[in-house]
Amino acid sequence: MVADSHIILAMWRNHFSQLLNVHGINDVRQTEINSAEPIVPEPNASEIKMLTEKLKRYTSSSNEQIPAEVIKAGGRTICPEIHKLIHCTWNNEELPEQ
Repeated sequence: MVADSHIILAMWRNHFSQLLNVHGINDVRQTEINSAEPIVPEPNASEIKMLTEKLKRYTSSSNEQIPAEVIKAGGRTICPEIHKLIHCTWNNEELPEQ
């Protein structure tokens, strides 16, 4: 068992040096993009419409406290606006302030 911290560090340094420092390869190209995030398609307008129709009455959404009845009553008018908001948030990857 290795007990000296300097020896342990030297062993890890050697291990990662061999692992990461590949010599003799002139042209290294990354052909795949690896990500921990699953690839999920952006929600479309028909999905937004379907979800707003499924909202339960007499409920509100978390912090905003917007009653489901208001969203459902908005119908054809509010669905495109919700879709625009989701589209903007999806592409910018940040929530709007308001």
